[in-house]
Amino acid sequence: MAGSDHTPAAELLQGQAAAHGAHNYHPLPVVIAEAEGAWVTDVDGRRYLDLLAAYSAVNFGHRHPRLVAAARRQLERVTLVSRAFEHDQFGPFCAELAELAGMQMVLPMNTGAEAVETAIKTARKWGYEVKGVPAGQAEIVAFGGNFHGRTTTIISFSTDEDSRASFGPYTPGFRVVPYGDLDALAAAVGDRVVGVLVEPIQGEAGVRVPPQGFLAGVREICSARGALMIADEIQSGLGRTGTTFACEHEDVVPDMYLLGKALGGGIVPVSAVVSSREILSVFRPGQHGSTFGGNPLACAIGREVIAMLKTGEFQERSAKLGAHLHGRLAGLPESAVREVRGRGLWAGLEFATLPGRRACELLAERGVLTKDTHGSTIRLAPPLTIAEEDLDWALDRVAEIAR
Repeated sequence: MAGSDHTPAAELLQGQAAAHGAHNYHPLPVVIAEAEGAWVTDVDGRRYLDLLAAYSAVNFGHRHPRLVAAARRQLERVTLVSRAFEHDQFGPFCAELAELAGMQMVLPMNTGAEAVETAIKTARKWGYEVKGVPAGQAEIVAFGGNFHGRTTTIISFSTDEDSRASFGPYTPGFRVVPYGDLDALAAAVGDRVVGVLVEPIQGEAGVRVPPQGFLAGVREICSARGALMIADEIQSGLGRTGTTFACEHEDVVPDMYLLGKALGGGIVPVSAVVSSREILSVFRPGQHGSTFGGNPLACAIGREVIAMLKTGEFQERSAKLGAHLHGRLAGLPESAVREVRGRGLWAGLEFATLPGRRACELLAERGVLTKDTHGSTIRLAPPLTIAEEDLDWALDRVAEIAR
């Protein structure tokens, strides 16, 4: 398993990254060279169990055979034509993803942040052309503790100073209310509000689950006030919480799903806005787009992801193993662990005194990879394909540092 010693090769690679890569990340001192399933191997041959899954982008494990095969098949045919032309994967991808989400139309992009930016543009255009908001006055409500990306517009409504500070001037047109507070939301949604952007579970904030009934309340307020409910399921969607979409836990259907991460199977970046025909039909040719969005390789891999999710196998596995995960975590001593949050195979573990970064370092030394957030919290999000015995082995390591 992993240790603290590093070979000259590892030190050289880390040195190159530190010298030539911008310091916008602070990674653990692990240099991964290979991966398969839930396991990764570093340049020195040490194996680690991956309990982060690239923030849910690797929901189906590293290099899942079905996804790799789909990518290889498409690599032998065509990978990029731009949206100036049609290709034979685009229509089926859009139709199959719309069906999975119970919607009618899909606007594909690449990254999660692009999906959020697309949703903002969609809601504003819909607000002006359908709702009748005066030009230039549309507002969107977001929630404190949110994480929707790091573009200039998105950080304008972030409450995380690490993401926001020194990047102004900020984009206007947003209101922020406390997460989980329906009264505050109701007070904020006036005639000029065109959309409410919500994470069904706040991942970056530490896997925070809102009070029961919150999502249903957001849906009710949006419907009553003529605003679009925009569900950012980029991390929580596609099986992570034990259902295809986290909104399903309250039987809520938003006006828009924002999807990404796992949609690309851990192979290529794929994101999408999925909505009704009425809402996405506000776009006309030339008003929005992406050279790589909806490319043949991305669509082929995305179609295989959708086919895998249609069986329900991965959602069921997440629910079952998630219950086991949370059962084990609930047994950790209260003197060491202040709170455990989450749903399905997704947990935020808040330590009482141990800094989150130090917890991740201790786990890496024991062969388990995870990621800290907001001081004393670490996130656990293993691939949905993880073996139960491997999960238990990792949880034993968590118990070792939580004494």
